[in-house]
Amino acid sequence: MNTAADRHPAARPAAGGGSAEVLTTRNPVVVAYAAIPAHAPETFAAVVSSRLDGGGRLIALFGVPRPGAEHPEVLAAVAADAPGTVALARMTPAPAYPAITAVHPQAHGLERALWEEWGIKPAGHPWLKPLRRIDPEVPSPGDASFYRIDGEEIHEVAVGPVHAGIIEPGHFRFQCHGETVYHLEIRLGYQHRGVRNLLRGKPVPRWAAAAETAAGDTAVGGALAHALCIESLAGIEPSPRAQALRAVALELERIAYHVGDLGALGGDVGYLPTAQYNGRIRGDVLNLLLTLGGNRHGRGFVRPGGVRADLDAAGAKTFSERLALHHGEARRSADLLLGTPSVLARFDGTGRISRAEARTLGLVGVAARAAGVDLDTRRDHPFGAYRFKQVSVGLGQHGDVHARALVRRLEMDRAAEFCAATLHELPEGAALRPCGPLRPGHLALAMVEAWRGELVHARVTGADGEVIAAEIVDPSVHNWFGLALVLRGEEISDFPLCNKSFNLAYAGHDL
Repeated sequence: MNTAADRHPAARPAAGGGSAEVLTTRNPVVVAYAAIPAHAPETFAAVVSSRLDGGGRLIALFGVPRPGAEHPEVLAAVAADAPGTVALARMTPAPAYPAITAVHPQAHGLERALWEEWGIKPAGHPWLKPLRRIDPEVPSPGDASFYRIDGEEIHEVAVGPVHAGIIEPGHFRFQCHGETVYHLEIRLGYQHRGVRNLLRGKPVPRWAAAAETAAGDTAVGGALAHALCIESLAGIEPSPRAQALRAVALELERIAYHVGDLGALGGDVGYLPTAQYNGRIRGDVLNLLLTLGGNRHGRGFVRPGGVRADLDAAGAKTFSERLALHHGEARRSADLLLGTPSVLARFDGTGRISRAEARTLGLVGVAARAAGVDLDTRRDHPFGAYRFKQVSVGLGQHGDVHARALVRRLEMDRAAEFCAATLHELPEGAALRPCGPLRPGHLALAMVEAWRGELVHARVTGADGEVIAAEIVDPSVHNWFGLALVLRGEEISDFPLCNKSFNLAYAGHDL
């Protein structure tokens, strides 16, 4: 698999540079905050929009409090995937700026969050509603007005936020004509816990625990993104061995939850063999995480400076053998699912989103790749061990439930291959290195390809090295609106299947 630079020969490394409009760098980012170009509100919106016009993706937009200022500054990060760079710009303190969403819908969620948390209004935003409950003056999720379609035979179906079974809370409101869905509006925020507030101030051990439990099923991804930020600010790099073991843990997390999702998709269409098999196989893969780091969900394994456990040669060999066994079982179960005509009849063409729509909305991860969007942070913005060992990217074409299931199957296979190759050639080095104090007045930003898609963490330090701003952008922030879009024209009975094929995070979104 070629790197981004190979696929685009004009691409050149960007260690920290760019035009006067932006500061261009690479993942993981660490730059002096004052070196990021500052713009007036109108210019800021124009600069960010111009980068998006050129094919960039808005990966972060958040407030940074400034001493003595009534309003915070606003920091924007735009990823350019072809050259593998990240462009940074900031807006001087102001109460409002021209909405980027008016031209680029991919910005809608991040701008709503900025307004909700900091009171900075994106003027002209077409749908300025709460994203999650933060400001007491903003209506709570249950009080927010909903889009409605009027008509003699139009009816409204409200689902949640309380659901049957062990399911996180979220409210889904359908505008229907008979069984046909004309519009779905998704209201979240019920899981807002103030996670980012826990990541501010002086460094404390609980930071890592907060980062890995922001979305409990993405513990390795969250801990890794946090660790990359802290290591960048501390000016250290983990050993090659620690980076390799981190990548193995991240891929195990990917395998476990893709296996679980394939089983759940089988359950949603009444295909019990895969539903039953994969429930057990998922547990077997999670037990490998337990063997690796002492916790079935990978908690406590990744920490700033490296990892908290190691594998010797004999342990790595046994580990690889167990993974090969469980992966073989998962492949056979997936073959049963994707080779059964009655299953394919339900999967094919259901919940379709086009490549153009996925790009417009800024979808990431499985949802984007299933629609043919060739995007994977491990390849396009490599970090850690992925700088030296490539992961092949699997793509779908039709953006439907079948494509999302197929991409999960491909990613499961390639993650297992990556783990086997990495464990066969584990480099030397210490498992954990100490972290010193954080650099004052710096920005650190890390992009990690978690199992749902691109996960972004950012930290800004003040003059004394304390963290004054912390941001997390879960892949679900980009993808929930994609789920709403694929339901248009579908039967309402297809919602559970479409919902599971995306399998987005409530807690990761709500923070």
